[in-house]
Amino acid sequence: MAQFSVHDAKTNLSRLIADALAGGEVVIARGSVPVVRLVPVDPPGRRAFGALKGRINSDARFDEPLPEAELAAWQLA
Repeated sequence: MAQFSVHDAKTNLSRLIADALAGGEVVIARGSVPVVRLVPVDPPGRRAFGALKGRINSDARFDEPLPEAELAAWQLA
């Protein structure tokens, strides 16, 4: 675990980011008290078109109009 002061972290931020991305543990301290751990962010997953194909089903009633009672429940007061 590498520990750096806030001043050193500001001076060497690019290098510390590279170290964290490479898997190193980077800790930033105020004085001798560790306060922050620098870790990489997981990239967001990619969405795949058609990923749920065959998992979601709807029947023939899907396109039918809703009954009046249910429509009334959706109306704003």
